[in-house]
Amino acid sequence: MGRRFHRGHTPPLRDPVERPGRRKREVVAVGERTAPSALAARFTGRPTTGERRLSGTLTEVTLDDGRKVLVKVGDGPGAARAEAAGLRWLAEADTVRVPTVHGHHGNRLVIDLVDQGAPSAGAAARLGAELAALHGAGAPAFGAPPPGGPREAYIGRAPMRNVPVPGGDWPAWYAEHRVLPYLRRAVDDRTIRPAEATLIEEVCARLPDLAGPAEPPARLHGDLWNGNVLWGADGRARLIDPAAHGGHRETDLAMLALFGCPHLGHVLDGYQRAAPLADGWQDRVGLHQLFPLLVHTVLFGRGYAEQALAVARAALGK
Repeated sequence: MGRRFHRGHTPPLRDPVERPGRRKREVVAVGERTAPSALAARFTGRPTTGERRLSGTLTEVTLDDGRKVLVKVGDGPGAARAEAAGLRWLAEADTVRVPTVHGHHGNRLVIDLVDQGAPSAGAAARLGAELAALHGAGAPAFGAPPPGGPREAYIGRAPMRNVPVPGGDWPAWYAEHRVLPYLRRAVDDRTIRPAEATLIEEVCARLPDLAGPAEPPARLHGDLWNGNVLWGADGRARLIDPAAHGGHRETDLAMLALFGCPHLGHVLDGYQRAAPLADGWQDRVGLHQLFPLLVHTVLFGRGYAEQALAVARAALGK
């Protein structure tokens, strides 16, 4: 790290959605052949009594025993497999609640539908404690994908590569495999100017000094914004749509704060009681938000680039 930014500085951000050729057509064909209700019946082992389209990618299917499941179309080739592996990995920790995965086929996933309620302070505090336990369950390495999951995954609609880095060097991994690939894409797309990119590169170069005490790899949800927290009718929160991998535990919490979360203070209080964060964690929130802000820059444009640059200036004291 520390070299000046230029094209080719990091491996290109792979984009399976844009890949031409046979594989993409085959995945689409598989998805079109089987009705959502038939797919749900296949994986749950129950007859179905009806289905209701919720959006272009989501279909609610009712089983004969009254339960409801969701059939979801992934964002690109391999997305359903990655999401299924991520949900199962989170569930294995027996901490936070996630929808049960019934199966996936092609690029479609069948999971339980969450019966939603309203957020509460108690549920938020409990979620904080559960997140602390989830992170404490650990991961083999920074960048490690869930067992059985592909290295080519997604965060939202953006491709995300999980590249395990042994040795526990989070600053180097975070720069090379989370920040710089999206920065390169943003520069290639002319959303961030090359002169501006040097500011974010400087943050990467100084990460060893800015990152705080070394921590072991945590088991992350990986895309923990408010929209991926569902407040269940039973008073328990569920996490959906993970981009699960081994990472730094402060990253999940920083993403919760980035776009707002009901009762965030109670979430953090519950977390701190279970597993206190290292001193100075509040000053590092921006560092951990740099990654999702650059992802949003790639997906949604200049407004998020301005936020990413502001975070970089603040981290550098400029």
